[in-house]
Amino acid sequence: MKQLIIITLLNIQYLCFSQNLTNVDGIFPELAMVADHSPRTEAGIGALMPWANRLWAITYVAHLAPTGSGTGLYEISNDLVLKKHPASIVGTYANRLIHTESMQLAIGPYLIDTLANVRLIEEFRNHRLAATMTHLTDPENKLYYLAMEGEFFEVDVHTLEVKQLFQLMDELKEPKGSKPHFKSGFTAHGRVVVCNNSYNVKDYNGEWKAGRLAEWTGTGDWKIIEETAFTEVWAAGSFGRPMLSTGWDNISVILRAYINGEWKRYRLPKGSRTFDETSCTEWMRIREVETERALMDCHGLFYEIGMHTYGNELWAIRPVASHLRVIPDFCSWRGMLIFGGNQATPMKFGPQDRNPLAGQSQAGLWFGKTDDLWRFGKPTGHGGVWYQTEVKRDELSDPYLMTGFDKKSVHLYHDAREPVDFTIQTDFMGNGDFKDYKTITVKPDEYFHFEFPDAYSANWMRLKINKSCKATAMIIYN
Repeated sequence: MKQLIIITLLNIQYLCFSQNLTNVDGIFPELAMVADHSPRTEAGIGALMPWANRLWAITYVAHLAPTGSGTGLYEISNDLVLKKHPASIVGTYANRLIHTESMQLAIGPYLIDTLANVRLIEEFRNHRLAATMTHLTDPENKLYYLAMEGEFFEVDVHTLEVKQLFQLMDELKEPKGSKPHFKSGFTAHGRVVVCNNSYNVKDYNGEWKAGRLAEWTGTGDWKIIEETAFTEVWAAGSFGRPMLSTGWDNISVILRAYINGEWKRYRLPKGSRTFDETSCTEWMRIREVETERALMDCHGLFYEIGMHTYGNELWAIRPVASHLRVIPDFCSWRGMLIFGGNQATPMKFGPQDRNPLAGQSQAGLWFGKTDDLWRFGKPTGHGGVWYQTEVKRDELSDPYLMTGFDKKSVHLYHDAREPVDFTIQTDFMGNGDFKDYKTITVKPDEYFHFEFPDAYSANWMRLKINKSCKATAMIIYN
């Protein structure tokens, strides 16, 4: 492993020397994608994909072409030369998928063949594209596309004919006045799954539920899986083939996993609360970055994800590191792990400049190796299973991830007028085999804080209570 890391670093250093590039801890300033000065808006890197013997990158502005200029479709050669493609247009694009049947890369509004010939789907100039998905009934010839405003299309990859199938704001019965912000979609297990991460103070206060996780099997109506903000959906193609979707509510991160025909529900800590709003998540991805191992970026934490589903559970998941980066996409390329960026963002809509302390909009790339993530921040997080939640007697909470974190504490209280027993159960194998660990009696109006021993851990924990009440069980990892 040490020799491999040295070889990778030597290769990066050789490329820097041969191109006279500056390397600042894996960041090459010469490879930044820089927007024009006006209009003032963001310039995030929405998608990255190795294809046709180069690395492709597509950028996004805040809201369609009139809100930005100067960015678009880029290609990076094997010797680290950045070039904007002549077919490039400005827009809001964060989608990428290989259409294997025709051997074309779908990225943004473009289809690119293996010889790097680029075709533009004209219809998508004025749509903010969030995802491209495999077609359910005609995968040989068509793809699905999801736009952020809820438009759901199918496209013929040969003729580039576009047909809108749904407006998902209507199909999913979104609250009137809520902001559409569809972020991802994926096809697996005979269904296409999409997510909308709409979330603001009304969601936090319980006034409405604007986020959605939903599925469609190719016929009939869409089915809503859950009503809260969801940002990413992805499925493994091998072994247990779990389909995963990450979202959140006012308590914690929510991880939904489709395993053996059933949607399971887990909870994870939030590494940072700065992501808790519709527009503050740009984007959080799950990608395979090492063979048969995925990397999940979720609320300021990286996780290693396996593709096994032993015990009918998500068998392999552990936190790797915490971070402050906004990483709209990442991929493996030439033995390296590549992060796209979205750095400080000016936002000027109309006469008001919302961020006059931000200069010229730009986004950079980070080049490293997967194991470099261990040098990032220690995994920490804040979450829980209940917060002033109506809980029935002996009702089990969702499983909450425990493994890989340090300094674990639980905070308990309730609104009952008599003592309530909170029983903590732990699953140390990770196969759903929970055992009672400790029962804590909490008196009326009492707040109780429990710290796990330093040496203790398990894969998952969950709680139950012996009396129906409004219960709170928040969990902090430091």
